[in-house]
Amino acid sequence: MEDMVWRAGMALGIPLFDEAHQALAEQIAILQATPDERFEAGMAELIGALEEDFRVEEALMEAIDYPALRSHREQHARVLATLHGLTPGEVARGRQVAGLILPWFELHLATADTALALALQLAGQSKGEQLAC
Repeated sequence: MEDMVWRAGMALGIPLFDEAHQALAEQIAILQATPDERFEAGMAELIGALEEDFRVEEALMEAIDYPALRSHREQHARVLATLHGLTPGEVARGRQVAGLILPWFELHLATADTALALALQLAGQSKGEQLAC
């Protein structure tokens, strides 16, 4: 599988999202190349970064009463449950799961996060403000 790298087409037009998502994409790619003895620490860092990104997104969804909040939050929860369910020391399994994060992340950006970005932009415009996340 090719390592995912950030591409301009993945940007959502909201700097807060784009910067965080680019950093996550890079972190996921780096994790794939991390030596076994440092893999678990790298995975823990990735999980922490995902948790923070998901918290920010979910707070923004709540702030605008986003209609797809529940399904978007469920997608986040499923990924985190899988990652938290990894058995310490099973690096091969961890690598397998990390490999699945890559395509999920790209699909999530293209679908759920794109819809959220549009809703946030519309919410900002309806209030006569520019969304400056």
